[in-house]
Amino acid sequence: MSKPPFQIDETTQTRVTRAWVLHPEIKSDPDRRLADHALAEAVSLARALPELDVVGSEIVPLKTVRAGMLFGSGKIDQIKTTLHDEEVELVLVDGAVSPVQQRNLEKAWDVKLLDRTGLILEIFSDRAATREGVLQVEMAALSYQRTRLVRAWTHLERQRGGLGFVGGPGETQIEADRRAIDDQLTRLRRQLEKVVKTRALHRAARAKIPYPIIALVGYTNAGKSTLFNHLTGADVMAKDMLFATLDPTMRRLRLPDGPEVILSDTVGFISELPTELVAAFRATLEEVLAADVICHVRDISHPETDAQAKDVQDIMTTLGVEDDRPAFEIWNKLDLLSEEDADAMRARADRDPTVFAISALSGEGLDGLLEAITQTLQGQKREATLSLAFADGKKRAWLFEQELVSGERQTDDGFEISVRWTVDQEAKYERL
Repeated sequence: MSKPPFQIDETTQTRVTRAWVLHPEIKSDPDRRLADHALAEAVSLARALPELDVVGSEIVPLKTVRAGMLFGSGKIDQIKTTLHDEEVELVLVDGAVSPVQQRNLEKAWDVKLLDRTGLILEIFSDRAATREGVLQVEMAALSYQRTRLVRAWTHLERQRGGLGFVGGPGETQIEADRRAIDDQLTRLRRQLEKVVKTRALHRAARAKIPYPIIALVGYTNAGKSTLFNHLTGADVMAKDMLFATLDPTMRRLRLPDGPEVILSDTVGFISELPTELVAAFRATLEEVLAADVICHVRDISHPETDAQAKDVQDIMTTLGVEDDRPAFEIWNKLDLLSEEDADAMRARADRDPTVFAISALSGEGLDGLLEAITQTLQGQKREATLSLAFADGKKRAWLFEQELVSGERQTDDGFEISVRWTVDQEAKYERL
């Protein structure tokens, strides 16, 4: 008895597509990752979409990439048989696939095909919750589609009927589609600019009572949201799933023996993150650019944790984050290591004052991390504007005694005072 052509998820009543994941292992690529781990990550990406049922996966060794078909003819025939036997509807290729390769493989296998960029865009589209996130994903998706209009589909080669007044052929469908995408991108950019301006106003309002910003960054599934929840008591979704968190979340956090700060949980990075998404999510990641301290959360239990850390650093550099920003490395998931390996990690971390070995799940190592963040912030001066009533003479006098005042203006209700102070001085002021 043959399998049904598709399945229905009884929980969500949505159609489930049977998918197959391929990881091309290009032998000539000196920077290639361990194939087993790369395939496992690709399968995890696919499973992050609830409408996909990953029925199989495999590594495809390649000496060189074939320009037209990616794989050799023998391998294409072999994969076609497998796909037919498993009644696969969608093939996910863990890597870049050109428009020509996509068209040829879809024709050869009679299935729909997505490359790594297309899959990540699908996940982001599924997860975006805020207006800003939705706009950014739409812009990234349109930018991606625009590059794939070049002879990607045969219907785009048809020409629209020109009237012939200018003597040339009519506008080709591909040109019309590209122009339509450009028009839509322009509209989305205008909408996004309004959202970004609103975010900038919120940031300016915070600057009047300047809470330092602590930004959590890291590879996807490194445990940022678990750490965020543990520190703030928030309920951000934290699952063993790639891109569980997409839109940024911010909460106030009172540091031990220190001031209040704003803790920001950001979208996780990933290797070969589409350039369209890096550009589109620049606005969302502005909190990282404005952060006083950056905490790079690493899954220290992952076999390729060093390679993941390099991917994060590369993306941070692309975003324009300066190297001189105070930063800490957080080696998370000690609880997943053997006791011997965990002790070795603790010993290595103890030798570097900017590295902390922790378990966000159990809370191990967090006290030392928070103390280091507090000490770092106490040495930095920030500008602030305070509004004091005439009755707040004690606070005003204290500010002048500490030589913190850089400017003062009398208002109808009291004084507007500009100060420049450290976080420690701010905390003392708040206790007056």
